This record gives sequence, structure tokens and C-alpha cells, in this order.
Amino acid sequence: MLVKWMRCAVTDRRGFEQGQRRWAGLLGEPGFRGQGGGWSTRRADVVHVFAFWESRAFYDSFMARSHDRLASAQAGTYADMQVKLFDYRFDVKTGFEPKFTDADLVRVAHCRVHEEHVEHFALMQQKVWNPAMAGSPGMVRGIFSEAPGSEFLILSMWQSEAEHGKYREERVERLSLRAQTRKDLIGLDGDIVRLLPQWTV
Repeated sequence: MLVKWMRCAVTDRRGFEQGQRRWAGLLGEPGFRGQGGGWSTRRADVVHVFAFWESRAFYDSFMARSHDRLASAQAGTYADMQVKLFDYRFDVKTGFEPKFTDADLVRVAHCRVHEEHVEHFALMQQKVWNPAMAGSPGMVRGIFSEAPGSEFLILSMWQSEAEHGKYREERVERLSLRAQTRKDLIGLDGDIVRLLPQWTV
């Protein structure tokens, strides 16, 4: 499965939100699995959108045929668009599905890892972080994905900001020490995204 992560700064909020509804046109595209997103809880003008495709071939076909028509509705409503593609590696918790209807927010962790630490980083995600998240009340599902250049995207979906806040306060520092995360990382860029049901496709 291919994971597409889009992040941008919105300059025309109303126009962007209206245009976002046009992406309902993704339904019926061969290989399309789901899309959702919302506003950053940390920066009022930033949005994140996550899309899932069965394979790179299906995604490339969509980009060549239909993408520009759907995207045209949002022309001029944003700046600094960043798009990154990742390949699925494993679930965080079990039974990942690209659906957004039973979660209120997504925690995004974009990690750049020292090349020689990649296998250790992935192993610690499976042995330390995943069990802790899977056992946390309010954590719905998640995905661990990888891009060339020792880059990773970890998405976890939560029922509420309060539940995610409890997990952060109680466990993150301790888990980070146990997993020796600081040794693995070159950089970590994170955000918390409040999902909007009307953006879900």
C-alpha cells in the first residue's frame, strides 16, 4: 500500500475547504483506498491530508489522468505544498484500514533516521512503541511506513485529544528512553491533526 502525505499552509480557508470537497471524485478511481485529513492543532493555517492507494502503479495512473482536474478547485488557496510518498511496512496495532470515521485526530510523526540505525528504529517501533500505543485507551489504529533515504511516517489515530494527551503525559518520555530513539533519529517533525468528517473520502 502507498501512503501519500500532503501538508500546506492555507491562504484562503473558505476556498480551500470548498475545494477539498471536490476530492470526493476519488471514489471509483482504480486502486484508491481512502483519504482523510484536517487542520493542525498547533498552527491555525496548516492542513494535513493523507491518501492511501493499493500500489504506486495505480497512484501514477491517477496522477496522469484525473489529479489536475480535481486539484484545480483549490488553485490559489494555499502555499508551501509539501507532498511525500511512503510504502506501508506494518500496522501500529492490528488490522489497519485507511478509514477515518471512528477517529477524531491523527498524530503524525515524520522521522529521518541514521542509515545504520534503520533496522533498530523499525525493531523498536515493533517491540516498544507499538505495544504501548496498542494498549492505550482511545488509540484506534495506525501505520508505519517508509520512504527512500531512511525516512519514515508513523500515523496513529485516536478517539480524542484527551486520550492522546494522557498517553503522551504518562508514557512517551519513558518509552523514548527504552527505545533509545534519540540515537536513531536525525530529525523528528510531528503534528496533531484534528480530522474533519467532510474531508473523508
